Amino acid sequence: MKRSEYQVGVISAAWSYLIWGLLPIYWKLVDVVSSEEILANRVVWSFVFMVMLLAITKKISRLKETLQQLWAHKKQLVALMLASVLISCNWFIYIWAVNSNHMIEASLGYYINPLVSVLLGLIILKEKLSIPQIASLILAAIGVLVLTLNYGSFPWISVTLALSFGLYGLAKKMIKVDSAIGLTLETMIVTPLGVIYMVYLFVQGNSSFFAISPTIDILLIGAGAATATPLLFFAIGAQKIPLSTLGFLQYIAPTISLMLGIFVYGEHFSKSHLLAFVFIWSALTIYSLSKTKLFVSITKRKKDLPA
Repeated sequence: MKRSEYQVGVISAAWSYLIWGLLPIYWKLVDVVSSEEILANRVVWSFVFMVMLLAITKKISRLKETLQQLWAHKKQLVALMLASVLISCNWFIYIWAVNSNHMIEASLGYYINPLVSVLLGLIILKEKLSIPQIASLILAAIGVLVLTLNYGSFPWISVTLALSFGLYGLAKKMIKVDSAIGLTLETMIVTPLGVIYMVYLFVQGNSSFFAISPTIDILLIGAGAATATPLLFFAIGAQKIPLSTLGFLQYIAPTISLMLGIFVYGEHFSKSHLLAFVFIWSALTIYSLSKTKLFVSITKRKKDLPA
């Protein structure tokens, strides 16, 4: 791999996670609108933005070909529909959490997400876990348990975000399509529901679109670009850098969200939060290190040693 390509990949991936980390600021700007209506606008305008992008990049024909292939392979079509529902649920919970002052719990969800993916791989794909991965899962479970015991309720926001995104990734494994075309298809599936909901609100006189201010209208329309842009940066980065590097960079987003929640929006960060995060961060450190070339080479060397 050329050094220039690697640098472009790191910068692109870092930009994607930076934008994802800063997105809570965007949702806070439209918190006068209900989470349901924000989601509907996000889905609809994401679809519009992606269709325009595919038209500009001359990929509409590839979109049609992909649709035909999916229609011929019903399992992949079902996986696409499932992915669409899961990512929509994930978007809704995240928007609601941010605008309901639960940004810390939301950031915890995305810290847990890689470990949930490991757990799903174990349960569904029957993948074998290494000792560091098992240790990571145990530490993460302790972190979740700490919050549950101290608050007297299950941290459903964190776990639901992690689980929905983990299952989304699992569904995506069954669909081998270009990321831009994939997002277009995912939003296309739920766009009719978004349009119906927006029309319903308008007829009932409860729509915020064209009712509050031009700034809110622009921000709601801009949700499409805000959704698609980091994904496109991510696609560039994922193609040019190793998965291990991508794994380290992914913690940029929840770290920024965590800092925003504490220092910008004044959410309460308790001792219980700190203790839970210590367990989660420890789990992620062990998991991330286990993916590095150095750890893999040391493990392999030990296996090759004579008994």
